[in-house]
Amino acid sequence: MKTRCAWCSDDPVYIDYHDNEWGVPLHDDRRLFEMLVLEGAQAGLSWITVLKKRPAYRELFHNFDIKKVAAMSDAELEKILLNPAIIRNRLKIYSARRNAIAALKLIEECGSLDAYFWGWIDHNPIINQWKDLSEVPATTELSDQLSKDLKKRGFNFVGSTIIYAYMQSIGMVDDHTTDCFIRMHKS
Repeated sequence: MKTRCAWCSDDPVYIDYHDNEWGVPLHDDRRLFEMLVLEGAQAGLSWITVLKKRPAYRELFHNFDIKKVAAMSDAELEKILLNPAIIRNRLKIYSARRNAIAALKLIEECGSLDAYFWGWIDHNPIINQWKDLSEVPATTELSDQLSKDLKKRGFNFVGSTIIYAYMQSIGMVDDHTTDCFIRMHKS
């Protein structure tokens, strides 16, 4: 039996996410935007809830095409609010459009979401050596700085805790514990 990070349950959706996505460097702008929206949707909830609803999010938010999400009307967002297949929180749903608009401005300035986010770490993942889940921080100085910059740029649902989770999810930070089979394969 494979040893995984302690946060990963025996749910197949969680296992697939842990084994194939979490901590893997991600450089596609659409996927980077998707993870930003999903991490914001997770605020106050469990990640497994969001993962199970991800197919509906992809369908309702135009597969996270940034330009299409930025152009969504209030009527479209109100209709989405009625759909039980996603997390029906008005602020979180409207933040997808707001963040898409902010992302387009950021892309215009920096060239891509990839260049912006990965530029914070010189395009080299931070690989931590945590032995136990209790050692993994909820925030860092870097997530604080990145959160502050994103808020200044008009993004919301980008607090430091959300941003640290985002950094983990897109592979900017590799926090697989040292006993995790993923880490063992990288050593």
